[in-house]
Amino acid sequence: MYKESDYIFGIHAVLEAIKAGRQIDRLLVRQGLKGPLYHELMVEVKKYSIHYQIVPVERIELVTRKNHQGILAWLSLIEYQSISNLLPSVFEKGEDPLILVLDGVSDVRNFGAIVRSAECLGAHAIVIPEKGSARITADAIKTSAGALHTFPVCREKNLARSVQYLRESGLTIMGASEKPGRELSTCDLRGPAAIIMGSEDTGISTNMLSLTDFQVRIPLTGKIASLNVSVAAGILLYEVMRQRRNSLS
Repeated sequence: MYKESDYIFGIHAVLEAIKAGRQIDRLLVRQGLKGPLYHELMVEVKKYSIHYQIVPVERIELVTRKNHQGILAWLSLIEYQSISNLLPSVFEKGEDPLILVLDGVSDVRNFGAIVRSAECLGAHAIVIPEKGSARITADAIKTSAGALHTFPVCREKNLARSVQYLRESGLTIMGASEKPGRELSTCDLRGPAAIIMGSEDTGISTNMLSLTDFQVRIPLTGKIASLNVSVAAGILLYEVMRQRRNSLS
């Protein structure tokens, strides 16, 4: 069940939230909705590239039966950033960027744990897709130990295009996989880099794998063939931090 504090409803309420600069995490619009206010809302939705779904009224009424006017929205709990705005500032500080790209990580606790590790181990940002990623919920924030309130998360409409932008900006693109690839300890991770982590069940998508410069694997000696994605992210980030620190000593 959703708590009323999780969402807002009604055309006026959602429209005013958007105009006030609040970021909308998700928007449901009833099928067949029309009228001048609806048109005004959709102008704002498209202006700010807000992800929305056209749904039957029953889908909205699973959440609330109050006077929703066919509009239901969840406000974002964090302020998303844009990787194209963030990356230049990292270079300007004279640092080698370290970016995590999450391709379909959907479990909110895994996501929160990854953000916590990223903040602790020197990453600069996490990039997620607009669709098919874990929602930023209270559970995700709690699991991140509050890091989600301060650590940059970039939600991008086209994840592949964002990775291509990172490559064109001089970052080496690595894909984390248990499949054959370079063993972690043999990889030079000291320069500008982005690490792609795949979903919990299927790993990195074929499309995203095609954008990598190489795949990296963590050697395992146990009987279980793979690591939890949040654990794997922590190990990879630690190795990057270790190599970068050693290169300065």
